[in-house]
Amino acid sequence: MRSYDLTPFYRSTVGFDRLFNLLDQVTSDGSPGYPPYNIERTGENAYRISVAVSGFSQAELSIVAKENTLTIKGEKTANENSGNGSEVLYRGIASRAFERVFQLADFVQVKNASLENGLLHVDLVREIPEAKKPRSIPIGGGEKAPQVVDGSAGKAAA
Repeated sequence: MRSYDLTPFYRSTVGFDRLFNLLDQVTSDGSPGYPPYNIERTGENAYRISVAVSGFSQAELSIVAKENTLTIKGEKTANENSGNGSEVLYRGIASRAFERVFQLADFVQVKNASLENGLLHVDLVREIPEAKKPRSIPIGGGEKAPQVVDGSAGKAAA
């Protein structure tokens, strides 16, 4: 349940659609809770997303990075009952398919992914191009630049 209305902002701004879509996604109540995940900062421009994917093999997971979106999918391919002839009486370990989508900021790229101890780790790095980095502008002194006086302008006034 959202207690505020973003409509006035939509009418008076241009180019902020992605920001408002993110705000709508954050405030929606339909966000799934499976699988659980952590997002941590590992450096000044480095991040790690850790997703709990116990029971999934490397072949059953896929990671797709497209534009500013990171999608992690998991699909179980084999049925547990068909393997060794045993029958599962109670299933407490979740093995359902999932899709988790993360919105990435500008210039954030996926560098590495690893699966260890039931956790899928996705390492991200923000690499800002040189043209977009802040640069220092030197401030000149109080002297005025020399002015060039055109001789023809002085004759026309006389």
